[in-house]
Amino acid sequence: MTYLHLSFYSAFTLSGLGMAFHRTHLVSALLCLESMMLSMYVALTMWPIQMQAPIFTLLPILMLTFSACEASTGLALLVASTRTHGSDHLHNFNLLQC
Repeated sequence: MTYLHLSFYSAFTLSGLGMAFHRTHLVSALLCLESMMLSMYVALTMWPIQMQAPIFTLLPILMLTFSACEASTGLALLVASTRTHGSDHLHNFNLLQC
């Protein structure tokens, strides 16, 4: 395992751990998701370069597109939940209520 792979794996793992253990605000959860997507994007960008295969060069563009859609949906949910609940604390959200 090279240092490049180790850095991608550690960035993804730290983002996942941040998502699992630091669940107080919706903003922090969204930032952890974005850092996971960023580490996956960088890994998918470096993969065709290391394999010297030009066929996989479209994957990072698709990943970036889905990441932008995920970010816009997350920000829309953040704004909507802040308007309805008054804060972005995750413990204030009760999914069983209408």
